[in-house]
Amino acid sequence: MTDRSIEDTPGRDGQGWRAAAMRRSADLERGFRGALVARQPAALAAGLVLLGPIVLAAAVPALIAPFDPFANVGPALAPPGYPYLFGTDNLGRDLFSGVVAGARTSLLVASLVATISIAIGLLVGVTAGFFGGHVDDALMRVTEFVQVLPRFFIALLVLTLFGASVFNVVVVLGLFSWPGLARLARAETLSHREREYVRAAVALGGSNAWIMRKHILPQVGRPVMAVAAPVATGAILTEAGLSFLGLSDPNVMSWGRLIQNGQTFFLQGWWLALMPGLAVVATCLGLTLLLEGYRRD
Repeated sequence: MTDRSIEDTPGRDGQGWRAAAMRRSADLERGFRGALVARQPAALAAGLVLLGPIVLAAAVPALIAPFDPFANVGPALAPPGYPYLFGTDNLGRDLFSGVVAGARTSLLVASLVATISIAIGLLVGVTAGFFGGHVDDALMRVTEFVQVLPRFFIALLVLTLFGASVFNVVVVLGLFSWPGLARLARAETLSHREREYVRAAVALGGSNAWIMRKHILPQVGRPVMAVAAPVATGAILTEAGLSFLGLSDPNVMSWGRLIQNGQTFFLQGWWLALMPGLAVVATCLGLTLLLEGYRRD
């Protein structure tokens, strides 16, 4: 047996085994990071084309919207044209300015709900997968319970009891949209828990919290975020649906309220419901395509 084989043989002082394990873990981790996501240029490009203008409108509405979305600036039910690109509603308000203002509301709700859901999903899923046993069983039972709850009707009840506001919508949807992400995080954690670099970290005496933060979360977080599109699009659709039913802050412009108003005057102005409806479709499709481009193999 050579000196190198003796040095790398576990036994003696364990240093050779640890050094070899750390070298292998570094190689494996680099490989996992490189192969974790599959970039799809076509999906990314399509998602950026659809979502880019909407994000820009939400970021700087004052530079894009020509009028105050709540102000009566023109004749009632003017068709699309100049200077009213999307026409006007029954009160003479510029619909394009309303759609631009609604973009901020929808993207704010989507981003906050997705962030809350990812955070809770990672916390529950990584904890359950890493510790296993009774901890896993208990957390998965909670996850299953939350998953079967009707989010839309819970949001409907909460907004009816506590008032219609963007904050209440975000809190309710964020607290009830994480179970699917938690299940994925748990499955990924179970896979990575047995990797050599995690075993090496355990052998070196790393604490559970340090191992989860340093080795598990970086590997689990990316695939979880890559499949968060249904959470974000679901939040947009739910917020629009609640606004359509009249459960929205009257001081905040919403695509759902614009669609509801357009339905009332559809025969007089087809554009009133079509334009905000297209904005909802473009945003949900753009988010889906954008995250599809980073989906795991």
